[in-house]
Order: sequence, then structure tokens, then C-alpha cells
Amino acid sequence: MGCCGSAERTKREWRPLEDRSCTDLPWFLLFTVFCVGMGSICGFTIVTGGAARLVFGYDSYGNTCGRRNERIEGVQLSGLDHTDRKFVFFLDPCNIDIVQRKIKSMALCVSLCPTEELKTYQDLKRFAMMNGSELCSYELAAHKYPALPERFSKCPKLPVPRSKPLPLFNRCTPVDVSCYTKFAEAVVTFVGDSSVLHRLIAGVAASKEIIIGLCVLALALSMILMVIIRYISAVLVWILTSLVVLGSLAGTSVLWWLYIDYRLYGNDTSSKVLKDLKEEAKEEARDSGQALLVYAASATVFTIILLLLMLFMRKRVALTIALFHVAGKVFIHLPLLTLQPFVTFLALLLFWIYWILVLLFLGTTGNPEQNEETGLTEFRLTGSLQYLTWYHAVGLVWISEFILACQQMTVAGAVVTYYFTRDKNRLPVTPILSSVLRLVRYHLGTVAKGSFIITLVKIPRLVLMYIHNQLKGRENVCARCLLKSCICCLWCLEKCLNYLNQNAYAATAINSTSFCTSARDAFVILVENALRVATINAVGDFVLFLGKILIMTCTAFAGVLLLNYQRDYAEWLLPLIIVSLFSFLVAHCFLSIFEIVVDVLFLCFAIDTKYNDGTPGKEFFMDKALMEFVESSRRLERAGVRGRSRVKAATSEGAEMKPMVSECSAGGGVARRKSSTGLGAGPHWAEGGEWEELQEFQVYCLLVGVLVDWVLMEQSDFVLCLSEDVVLFLCICLPTSTLFLVVSLLHTPSPAPFAKSASKSAVITSAC
Repeated sequence: MGCCGSAERTKREWRPLEDRSCTDLPWFLLFTVFCVGMGSICGFTIVTGGAARLVFGYDSYGNTCGRRNERIEGVQLSGLDHTDRKFVFFLDPCNIDIVQRKIKSMALCVSLCPTEELKTYQDLKRFAMMNGSELCSYELAAHKYPALPERFSKCPKLPVPRSKPLPLFNRCTPVDVSCYTKFAEAVVTFVGDSSVLHRLIAGVAASKEIIIGLCVLALALSMILMVIIRYISAVLVWILTSLVVLGSLAGTSVLWWLYIDYRLYGNDTSSKVLKDLKEEAKEEARDSGQALLVYAASATVFTIILLLLMLFMRKRVALTIALFHVAGKVFIHLPLLTLQPFVTFLALLLFWIYWILVLLFLGTTGNPEQNEETGLTEFRLTGSLQYLTWYHAVGLVWISEFILACQQMTVAGAVVTYYFTRDKNRLPVTPILSSVLRLVRYHLGTVAKGSFIITLVKIPRLVLMYIHNQLKGRENVCARCLLKSCICCLWCLEKCLNYLNQNAYAATAINSTSFCTSARDAFVILVENALRVATINAVGDFVLFLGKILIMTCTAFAGVLLLNYQRDYAEWLLPLIIVSLFSFLVAHCFLSIFEIVVDVLFLCFAIDTKYNDGTPGKEFFMDKALMEFVESSRRLERAGVRGRSRVKAATSEGAEMKPMVSECSAGGGVARRKSSTGLGAGPHWAEGGEWEELQEFQVYCLLVGVLVDWVLMEQSDFVLCLSEDVVLFLCICLPTSTLFLVVSLLHTPSPAPFAKSASKSAVITSAC
């Protein structure tokens, strides 16, 4: 069950959809206990009255509105009967504390919110006499409002705006939009001109129907793109690849042209001008030429590395296109996959609403304390109860990651069922529901463990980000650099663990193994196909990112056309920004499901090619598109083998002519040749071609570094640059090669299919 103390066999026999059993049961029990603790916090806030204070509201003396209250020691005007006073009224609702994000005004319980604007104290007196709702402090008599000296501090600020109660929370909120500007300034502190913000909010209110329609359009475009991307993936990938290569070549050429132009014509002009300039200006003019040289050399290095990457990964781009094509078929056979973003978003939304409510309950729970500055009564958690907020914050991260991990496991289970079912007509009626049932019955512990690992990395990163924001402008350069480095490293680690967790869930969906065992097996498979993984993640993620940009730009363009009749740009700028952000979020949610499907398909494909070779009894499970890719790879491999054998035969000296063999013997030779060129053996496929290409790529990178040193030799020390290349080679290239080699040696693959066929052919030859 643990990573280290696992009693499971080292040699993995992949048996898709068989031997289903519960995994990581202790972690499921731990997660259940944690969720019970989260529910206990909610129960504590309800029992102690925090929930009632939030829902019904309370005044500045600790009295809950709409209830009979008990007296609080040391607080005047506490313990009042507010059964008839059900609404909370703020004397100055627009007095916002920008830092603490709360209202600093005194709050009272009233029986009715002001339904009209009250401009004078006579209006306050008349409203209190007619409606029985006193808007000044409780100790002030309503008929004496205009003459009392305390009216300036204990009565509402004039004029009192017309307000209405909020649904459910019984707070009197101003109807005028200008007062909402104050609330928005408390959140968006960079907005200084209230009139601009007022117009922006008015533009959103006037365009709400258009905003809703554009959001629906973004949703439809995302679903359409998921279906048609299988038809345009090949053209899109090659067009994007060509544009990137041509763009890098063009940029490099322009930089070198500028540098050559500066060397040819800039020196003559600058030499005349430099005579009249100071020394500092002369140094700046000379540095400009050096800067152009550095920029051109850097662009050259980037272009050469990019071309090398394209050269070595051009074959694997075809695999990415095939996986995109199969992923499109998956969505056709499993249409319920398109509903996964809705289900996940709904689950996250419900949990976040619950979490925010409990957090607000905690804000009104605890012992009453008087604020020394304002004299108002506030409720705060003291002692060990302060840790409830931290426990609640950890629950936000862990449970959110758990919900996202459940989505990944559900999608992985459905895709695994699709891939390893040879006859697609015999798929379950609802593979998605079957995957959900398997998740709930067997693998909730695995999901809880994987999400907890992400939580352990995310929480320190969030804490460091909070510290960095709090110390902004007050820390020294070294501390700021250290904080940013730690945040960046934790972010990278979180992304790597997310990717490994996703593949571990797919391995669990196949083999029904524990999290650590599945993560180890998936890691071995990914390392054996490292270059393919890099290609799929680089090309595939770039294509999907452009798909998100395409959906966002189409939605924004439609928004510009629909909002064009509002001539003032300030009125449609904020609605357009909202629509663009929402469309990108929707596209990200849908295309992230597509990305998960592609990653799971690749893992299944790697397992299929590793343990199957297409012979009877070991037929492939893969789709026709992937089969065509395998056949083309086999043809290329056979051509390479024949080419190498011809070169060896031509260079060999003293080669003897061999006599003709019998038909049976020739058949054995054919059988041996066929078996030796098979693609089914995954480790041989990876250890051979990919290992050699990795070594070639390292050699070319070292040559590029030496070339750059030669170009920059005049501007810098050649020995220093060469030493940097050596350090880079020793610290990056060699450890990468060593990792591949160690994993290949430690991992004991299954017997290669061609070995069995070779032994059979040997038996046939001996029999002949």
C-alpha cells in the first residue's frame, strides 16, 4: 500500500479492466475523517450562533436582529429584544475600509429600510413616526432627532439613500449605483475615478443580455471545436510548425541584417557624432552594436535548437496528429464526456459556496469584543479556536483538488474502457457512468492520496505568495529573489506532479493498483517514451492553447459587433473583458478534457505497443489511425535496417559467398527478419531509436554551444564561454542520459515478442 513497503509484484502484467479491487483504503478513511471535521466546523458555527448572526445580521452592540438577545457583559445597549426589527441598517453604508474590506459604519437593527431618500433630520423624524423604524441609535428619541447634539455621530449620514433589503441576508443596501462604486473600489483598488467605474458598471447592467448570449456562444464553440479538431489537427499542426520555424528564421535574419547594417554604415555616422558627445554617450553608442550582436546570436541559437527539435521530432508529430484524430472519435462514441466540465464546475461551485458560507460563519463566531478605535462590538475566535480557520483553508485546497482528481479518474476510466474494447459496438451503454461507479466503489482512496500530494505542494506555494504580497516594497532584493525562486520551483513541481498523478490515475483505471504502484509504472512507461511525451505535450498543448485563443477571439469579435451601437468605449469595454475572460475559461475547461483524453490515449498506446506485437494472441487494441502510424514506423525501421546492413556488407572485407539454403531455412530467415524488425517490443523501441536520437541531440547541442562561443569570441572570453558549455553539458545533458539509462536498466521488461518468434524459427530451421 505504501510507496516503500509495497508487497505487490515488481514485474507488472498489464491486464486492462480485470482484477478490480479497492485501492488505498487507509487514505479513503483519512479523507472521510477530514471531511467529517469540515462538517463539524459548520456545525460549531451554527450551534454557537455565528450562522444566525450572518444570516439575520447583528448590530454594533452584539444584538442579533429579529431575535430576543441576552445581555453581553461590559457592552451597553446589548440584550435588547429585536423581534420586530429584522433588517440591518448602516448609518454610512459607503464608508468602506479598503484594507480590511469591510464597512466601518455603525449598524442598527430596524423594522423597515428607507424606501425614499431622506435629506434632512426632519425627514428622519417623519419616517420614524410614520413607519416606526428608528434610523438613529437606540438611546435617542425619534421626536428629538433635529435638536439632539448626538445626531451627527449617532444618526445616518445625510442624505440617506433609498435602499432595499438583500434577499436572505436582510441587509439594507442602497439602490443607487454610485454607492456600489465604493464597494467596487474596496475590491478593485487601482480604480481611482469613480465616474469611470460608475459608467463601467452601468455598461455591464445595460448589456447583461448580450453578455449571457456571448457566454452561450463560447460554450457552443468549445463543444464544436472538440468534435471537429480531429479533422483539422493535421493541417493545423503542420501550419503552426511551419509558421513557428519561418517566424524564427525571419526574426534571426532581421537581427543579423540590423547588426550588419550597423557595422557597415553605423560606424561611419557614429564616428562623426561621437566627437561632439560625452564619454557616457559614447559608451551607450558602442553598447548598441554589442547588444545587436548578442540579440542576433541568441536568436540564432534559439532557431538552431528549434530546427534540431523539429528535425528529431518530426516523426513524433505524426503520433500527435493520430492521437488527436482518435480523441475526436472518443468524443463521438462517448458523448457524455462533454458534460464532464459542467459536472465538475457544478461540484466545485457548490463546494465553494458552502466553503464561503462557513468562512463567513466563522467570521461572526466567537467571543464578543469591543473595537478600541470605533467602539463597535465584533465577534472573534480566540485561543485554539483560531486554528479552525486554517483547517478550513486546507480543506478548500484538498477537497477542490479531490474533485478535479475525480474528474481525471472518471475520464481516464472511460477512455481506458474505449481503448481496450476491441469491438466498439460492445461498449457499455454508458461508459462514463460505469467509470464513476468504479471510482466510487474502488478508487476513492487513490484519488484522495493523489490530491493530498498536490495539496502538500500547493499550500506552501500559496503561503509564500501571501508573504511576498505582504512584504512587497519592504523586503530587500535578496529576499525577494529567494521568495520568487521558491514560488517558481514549487509551481513547477506542482505541474509535474499533476501530470504524473493524471497518468497514475490512468494506470489505476487499467490495473486497479494503488497510487504509488500506478505512479511508478506510469513513470517507467513515460520515461521509455520521453521524446514522444515531450512532442505530444509541446505540440498538443500549443495547438490546444491556440484553440482557446481562437474561441476567445471569435467570441470577442462577436461581442464587438453586438456592442458596437454603444459608442462610448467605456460602456462596452468591461462587458467585452468579462466575455473574453469567460470564453477563455470555458474553452480551457472543455479543451482540458480533450487534453486528458489525449494523454490517457498515449499511455494506453505505449502499453499496447509494449506488450503486444500484432501476432495471433497478442493483437493490438489500438484504433486504425494509430495502427497506420505503427505500420509506417515499421516500414521506416525496416528501411533503416536494410540500409545499415547494405553499408556493412559493402565495407566488409573478405566476405565469402554463401550457398543457397533450402526453402524451409529461408522461411526461418524471413521469420527472423520479420521478428527482428517488429515494433511490439516497447523497451527495445525506446532504448534503441529514442536513446540514439537523444545522444545525437546532445552532441548537436554541444556543437551549437561551441559555434556560439566562436561567434562571440571577440566580445567575451572564449575559455569562460567554453567552460559554461561544459558545465551545461555536465549538469543537464549527462544527467538526462543517465536517467534514461538507469531506468532502462532497472526496469525488467517483458520478454520481447521477436525473441519468441526467433526461437520458433530456430526450431523450424533445425527441423529442416
